[in-house]
Amino acid sequence: MSAPKKLFIKTYGCQMNVYDSERMAEALGGQGYVEAKTADDADMILLNTCHIREKAAEKVYSELGRMKRLKVAKPDLKIGVAGCVAQAEGEEIMRRQPAVDLVVGPQSYHRLPEMETKIRAGEKALDTDFPEEDKFEALKNRPKSKRGPTAFLTVQEGCDKFCAFCVVPYTRGAEVSRPADRILTETRELVERGVREITLLGQNVNAYHGAGANGDLTLAQLIWELNKIDGLARIRFTTSHPNDMTDDLIEAHGTCDKLMPYLHLPVQSGSDTILKRMNRSHTAESYLRVVEKIRAARPDILLSGDFIVGFPEETEADFQATMDLVEEVKYGTAYSFKYSTRPGTPAAERPQIDDIEASERLQRLQTLLSHQQREIQNSMVGREVGVLFEKPGRLEGQMGGKSDYLHAVHVDNCDKQVGDLARVRIVSSSTNSLAGELIR
Repeated sequence: MSAPKKLFIKTYGCQMNVYDSERMAEALGGQGYVEAKTADDADMILLNTCHIREKAAEKVYSELGRMKRLKVAKPDLKIGVAGCVAQAEGEEIMRRQPAVDLVVGPQSYHRLPEMETKIRAGEKALDTDFPEEDKFEALKNRPKSKRGPTAFLTVQEGCDKFCAFCVVPYTRGAEVSRPADRILTETRELVERGVREITLLGQNVNAYHGAGANGDLTLAQLIWELNKIDGLARIRFTTSHPNDMTDDLIEAHGTCDKLMPYLHLPVQSGSDTILKRMNRSHTAESYLRVVEKIRAARPDILLSGDFIVGFPEETEADFQATMDLVEEVKYGTAYSFKYSTRPGTPAAERPQIDDIEASERLQRLQTLLSHQQREIQNSMVGREVGVLFEKPGRLEGQMGGKSDYLHAVHVDNCDKQVGDLARVRIVSSSTNSLAGELIR
């Protein structure tokens, strides 16, 4: 019996890419591939790329240069590029890096088995189509293995918002929601394989409107259907758009026990002038009113956000409006970036601001966000929270997991196992995690 082929996938970017990488591994599992721990040990390497940041493509080419050297030592090694950079620059990748055997876009990875057969026959394989068939349905009979206690689950893809800085509508396409019955079936399968918490994913996940037995379901209605599944203990979702935080979804945060008190709600800027230039279709005030309604429904909710600093033509007054908004909201965690141009997007053609000034603003914003994160973490000391244990800690007898609020928590002298959910009292706070003790 021949040894199994080994697959190494390096994943860049968001949780949706993590989900896609898992599906690609399962698709190739049917071709006899097993996981390789390192690229050096692999028979096939896939780079699952993200195109959201500046110079993303150049970083991929740099990585491919290193992969090429592995191929010199192992001529039968196959190298592939997947994801949004593959979608945007498929033919260019093939032209610039002849060592690449396979390029597949994020809507076509269900075709990987056929593409793998093609490259094993010595041909190149390129597929960056937006196929009519449902890629999720095409992989429903894929091999399934035991899972850890948490899992990502894509329910919606693509984006119709066309923010001026974003490439997603061009690389992922228009908004598409998966049928509710398929999501429920996949969730039940995940629970049977050991999953206790799922995070629903989408570029605009709260714009979900998937077909159900009695018409389209909203995200809130889908959450209530998932809430009925025995064995599923926790539900989260990301990433949300403020304009799609409907009343029924806000209400679910206050009434659905399995929906965790954590919400990632990007705003990008606190300046109405910049928000208009970004084509965000909301104002700072409308965002704050949404936050007010969410906190009225769930007072203890932890909010996370996204911010872009140094957007074209941003003034100091515009930036100060962002700082003012952050001061008012008080974020438990946040992701902040200096604006980077994405070719083909409207903002790339506008006058750019000084890079040094943008860097200085980013530092000021991150200082404020870090201060808020520390304050909220410190406020958890003395509180009781639920913790889903995910793995052993670094010390003997220690277990680590995530709280209801998505804080990393470690517990010493812990007799719980991976997948157990227990009540924990927080006893101390450090930079990026909390320490707790089991409540007996």
